[in-house]
Amino acid sequence: MCFRFSGLLFGFLWISACAGQQIVAHRGASFAAPENTLAAFELAWEQGSDGVEGDFYLTRDREIVCIHDRTTARTAGVDRQVEGSTLAELRQLEYGAWKDLKWKGQKIPTFEDVFRSVPEGGLFVIELKSKSKIVPVLAAQLKRLNQGKRRLLIISFDAETVAACRKQIPHVRTHWLTSFSRKAKNQGYQPSAESIARTVKNSGAAGVGMKGNRSVIDEQFIKDLRAAGCPEFHVWTIDSPKDAAYFKELGAYGITTNKPALIGEALSR
Repeated sequence: MCFRFSGLLFGFLWISACAGQQIVAHRGASFAAPENTLAAFELAWEQGSDGVEGDFYLTRDREIVCIHDRTTARTAGVDRQVEGSTLAELRQLEYGAWKDLKWKGQKIPTFEDVFRSVPEGGLFVIELKSKSKIVPVLAAQLKRLNQGKRRLLIISFDAETVAACRKQIPHVRTHWLTSFSRKAKNQGYQPSAESIARTVKNSGAAGVGMKGNRSVIDEQFIKDLRAAGCPEFHVWTIDSPKDAAYFKELGAYGITTNKPALIGEALSR
């Protein structure tokens, strides 16, 4: 792994202090372990990940929990609205057995649980699902916790949430997230590079995280993106070594994957 340090020089170090890409485990090592559990995050570090990415919602009692879906149905087998439940209610459920019985017993982690599991020098990518209402609670928790040499990146599909983070948590870098779509096969994909750069600038983000669609993202697209004022990007979710090598060549600062061991090994050759 190649770690870079946070602090006053974080912005410079993020870009230039380490050759190669940051391999970020998507919801932990989620191909092998139950996503967004401490088991998945711990396995990601064991497999040599540079960072981990998790999804976070605000509960009814204003706790921050790590789960991807709005409900617990898929990963716990019981259908509860995450934002409408308390932490205690969510912790009555079990989140590992759906993947394999060997993972049975996994509880929903809090933000603090995941934060404390990140080693010194590791990158913690924090995807906010509850939009801007989660930001002041996150800001308070980060103020209380000792960041040490952990590196943090906040990401969100919601530009208003990104802007709120830049105002309330200005010392942590942010990326706006986007996928791509088109109305018809003979039409171009949206958003364009110029549109992405405009949203990044308006939200105060440091860069963009894009779904790794090779039909859209090529050398010209990245040139256009940078020319329009967005110098930094990462891609998700890349599980093919060939795709990872492609985005490495284009200069992605981070590659998010369900298979950190496979992608890390492939890119180290």
